[in-house]
Amino acid sequence: VISATLRLERESSLKYQTRVIKFFHDGTGLSLGSIEGRVAIEYLEELGLDSGGKKKYAFKCHRVAETVYPVNAIAFHPTLGTFATGGCDGTVVTWDGRNKKKLTTIPKFPTSVAAMTFNADGTELAIASSYTFEEGERDHPRDEIYIRAMLSYEVTPKSK
Repeated sequence: VISATLRLERESSLKYQTRVIKFFHDGTGLSLGSIEGRVAIEYLEELGLDSGGKKKYAFKCHRVAETVYPVNAIAFHPTLGTFATGGCDGTVVTWDGRNKKKLTTIPKFPTSVAAMTFNADGTELAIASSYTFEEGERDHPRDEIYIRAMLSYEVTPKSK
């Protein structure tokens, strides 16, 4: 039997169900995505990790007009610290979390972005487009996997 020690327990800064949680690429914080189309950025000072004086924050994303779509996936670039979010709106958006800036929106996929991950050097993003039953049982596009080459401007942090 493997025994693990709980290092931290705290309440989420998001009001609604958390659908995805990922460590920052450097392990100093967490990114959470929720069903309310929000992403929270939280730092782990309680564990003695340096946040560089940054405070936690949340932002709205994956919204079209008045419709709010859940955030299903978050993937951190392995070296640059930027990240991508994927939602039930079928889009992937890249972000510079340190400077609180949107980098780009990748053209829409046929249905929800259910999961994604960067390759080891961050030059490619694997994306699973799969209906996540947010509208119940209905006809929907088939599940597909895409490997997309990422352009420099899509993942490089912006200057302050």
